[in-house]
Formats: sequence, structure tokens, C-alpha cells
Amino acid sequence: MKTRLLTGQDIEAAAAILGDGGLLGIPTETVYGLGANGLDPEAVRRIFEAKGRPSDNPLILHIPDASWLERYCHDVPDTAYTLAEKFWPGPLTMILPRRETVPDVVTCGLDTVGIRCPDHPVTLAVIRAAGVPTAAPSGNRSGRPSPTCAAHMLEDMDGRIDAIVDGGPCGVGVESTIIDLTVTPPRLLRPGGLPLEALEAVLGEVAVDRAVLSPLSAGEKPRAPGMKYRHYAPKAPVTVVTGEGGRTARYIRERLGKHTGVICFDEYAGQFPGCALQTIGSARDPAEQARRVFDALRSFDGTSVEAIYAQCPDDAGLGLAVANRLKKAAGFQITALEEVEP
Repeated sequence: MKTRLLTGQDIEAAAAILGDGGLLGIPTETVYGLGANGLDPEAVRRIFEAKGRPSDNPLILHIPDASWLERYCHDVPDTAYTLAEKFWPGPLTMILPRRETVPDVVTCGLDTVGIRCPDHPVTLAVIRAAGVPTAAPSGNRSGRPSPTCAAHMLEDMDGRIDAIVDGGPCGVGVESTIIDLTVTPPRLLRPGGLPLEALEAVLGEVAVDRAVLSPLSAGEKPRAPGMKYRHYAPKAPVTVVTGEGGRTARYIRERLGKHTGVICFDEYAGQFPGCALQTIGSARDPAEQARRVFDALRSFDGTSVEAIYAQCPDDAGLGLAVANRLKKAAGFQITALEEVEP
């Protein structure tokens, strides 16, 4: 199979791929997704095959607006429409009870489905033209850093899928926030492009699932994408270092070797001479960190780097999502300086 590159003008060609049961790379405001007709079980199975994705890792349905919610979900609470009105199109996925029209392969047998409306005009136009919801995880090989441009997706998926629509670089850079509205209080299953604080301002109390901060136990079934498996990982092992920026920079600098890579905040870039270095923005700018973190992780592949150290933001705002992605990339291999140093 030769993977074609389409442009934002190729709406009908892209929609035809979905309608014919094909696989399509789609741009969103978060990351590029690997899309298929979400009502076609065979097409959805091909997503898992192309990615090498574990069969118990559920997918998200993408729809063009909130009027489609009742088609695929039942007992939709008023809070879902309130959130949709405020945050859609945007980086928010809601977990809701699914209708039988949603195939088991999408939800991995769960009685709920994740659903969102992406904030990208090209993808919204493609979904409307296809007339079906698009099931789409991130458009990378399973476990790899998510792609934030068409070139990165082509790197992982060339020859595995029919086409990729090049919609430019992603503006947010980390996947959508996932909130479970089937429980009380609502539960944050994955931090993402919409900060927890924004949800709390609308919903009041929001519980944070422990999988946000630590790995699931063996045998636990994930209720949403990204909860269980090592994700976002480059080829070299990653160690995340948490704590005050100056201390984490000093800790990393003392451990530099010939084949060490470093991911750091802009303020500390001069402290790691002679090593492979990627900066992700100011320590005070989590939005910029979110846009750059996956590119930074991916950049070390194909180099001589054998180990990567990464400074980690705190959990405020989008920092929670960036920290989550780094810790997932590290398989939760974390050095917490506030715990190991006086």
C-alpha cells in the first residue's frame, strides 16, 4: 500500500476513504489521528493492526457537533451539553453510555464510549462529508510519541494506511482531556489540552483517576485511551526528574554522559554542554511545553542517544498533561528530588 498525502482541499477524496472502509490520517488541534469509519467493525480493526495497538485499549469517536451525541450515546446528561457548548469544538472527550450502533471493537467491549468534536476545520468537513463518526486514536505506532505534524505521522504510518491529510502543525500538541460523566463526581481519566481547572469551574468537584499519576495494575481494564500502557516513548529510556527547576537541572547535569539526551526548559538550556538537547519552552509556559513535548521526545530517535533525562513541570494547568506524557514516556521511571534530597 502506498500512503498518499492529501491537502485540506481534498475533502471529498478523504471522505471517500472513510466511506470505503479505509484508514485516514486526520489533523486535529491536539495531535494527528488515525481515522476509520467508527460504525464499520472491520475498518476499526485495521486501526489496531496498523498501530500495533493492544486490543483492550478503547478508541474515541469524533463527531462534527453536539447534535450527533444522541446518535451514538444514550442517557446523555445535561452536563454533557453544557460542556459541549462551552468547550466544543475543542480538546475534550466525554465518556458516555454507548448505543448498540457503536461496535464493540471501538469500545473494547465497554458499555461506554469516548466522544469528542475536534477543533480543526478540515477534519470537521471530512467527517460531515463522510456522514459517519470517525474512530481515531493518535496516528503513531503504538507506544511511540504522538505526531503533531503530517511528516511525523508519515514516518510511522507510511505504507500502513491509505492517506494522510496534511492540515499543518497541531496547535495544542497533547491529546484531548478525557472526563467520565457516567460516575459521580465526574472523573478525569486523562489530562490533556483542556486543563482540569477549566472542568472544575463548570462541574465543581472532579475526581482524578489514579492512572493519571501512576500505572494501572496488571489485569486492570482501561476505561479510556492512554490509561494502561507505556505511551509516547522514544527508543532510548527516559527518566523524568521532578522538583524545583534549578535542582533538577543540577541533578541531570551531574549525570551527563557521552550518549545522554536532555529535555529541559528554556531557562536551563545553557547548563548541559556537549549533550543532545531539546528545549520545550519556558518553565512558566505549559502551553508551549505541550506544543513541543512530543517533538522533543521523537527527536532523539536516529541519534546516538542511549538515555534521556527530562525536566518535568508541576501539575498546574496544562502542566498536568505535559507531566503525564513525560511520565508515561518514562514508564513512570521518576526521580522526585523533593523526596531524595533534604
